Amino acid sequence: MNMIVQVGGTTFTATLEENAAVDALVEMMEQGPVTIQMSDYSGFEKVGPLGTSLPTSNQQTTTQAGDIVLYQGNQIVMFYGSNSWSYTRLGHIDDLTGWEEALGSGDVAATFFRKHSKIPSLPSARRDSGKGAGAF
Repeated sequence: MNMIVQVGGTTFTATLEENAAVDALVEMMEQGPVTIQMSDYSGFEKVGPLGTSLPTSNQQTTTQAGDIVLYQGNQIVMFYGSNSWSYTRLGHIDDLTGWEEALGSGDVAATFFRKHSKIPSLPSARRDSGKGAGAF
């Protein structure tokens, strides 16, 4: 099973794990995109509050860039470096091209949604004149 992770204007695909936390996260995404404000922590991860608790199945884990995990049952962590701690694995970014650049060095907003959901639109430079379709 996959989900889309959008950070700023960059979109990534993540392969999800099979566990109760992922099932609960997918249920949330079925209701609409889940956006989390994330802060940098220690120069290797972004962490942000989910706003609710998910079931945990924590295991001592050494993470790698692209890993997405649940911390303390209510925080999502996305890694661009490595760390060892007790987490519930949620998924992993499939293609890390541009991952570290998208996360940047400061705070970011990350949006998670299912592949079949409508991708949140980004601001467009096109402007309609109000004269109907195709009229500029």
